[in-house]
Amino acid sequence: MEGESTAVNITETPKERKGKAPLLAPPSSSTIKPIVQKAPKGGYKRGLAVFDVVLRLAGIAAALGAAIAMGSTDQTLPFFTQFFQFKAQFDDLPAFTFFVIANAITAAYLALSIPISIVCIIRPQLVAPRVLLIFLDIVMVALTTSAAGGAASIVYLAHNGNSDANWPAICQQFNDFCQEISGAVVASFLAVVVLMCLIVLSAFSL
Repeated sequence: MEGESTAVNITETPKERKGKAPLLAPPSSSTIKPIVQKAPKGGYKRGLAVFDVVLRLAGIAAALGAAIAMGSTDQTLPFFTQFFQFKAQFDDLPAFTFFVIANAITAAYLALSIPISIVCIIRPQLVAPRVLLIFLDIVMVALTTSAAGGAASIVYLAHNGNSDANWPAICQQFNDFCQEISGAVVASFLAVVVLMCLIVLSAFSL
């Protein structure tokens, strides 16, 4: 039987086959699913709510500063007569008195509205607090704008006078008084701008 070769088939046992198998088989492309991380809901609304609180603090500073500056304004000229003293105070004019009251109310409202704004930070999906803030902010814009506009007209007359009505300008004599009331009016208009920004911010958050 020379020239004949015998082929021997060696079969692997299940244990040997198991030992040669790779421990971790690479996953097929069909089983790989892309992982998409979803952005947390209300993330941008929470950021707007934080900015809302910052703006309210700025509005408090502007409105309260305007009320204090106007309420503490007075000047007495060094020359006076026996029966008459030249003195200027904010309460000599109803427009300035209304200005002080309106800006004090605005500052108090902004301080009281901060807890509502904090609720919007904690629960950014709530709609009712935002709607309430928009409504109240609009009311405060109207109040503060009317007070600032009325005071600005008096400040203009104090600086320039009115020749048609024979109203002389008094700022040449009451220079310090005019500077203080002018600064108070500017601060009040800054509070108006802050309130308008708050309304836009609340509208974007809805």
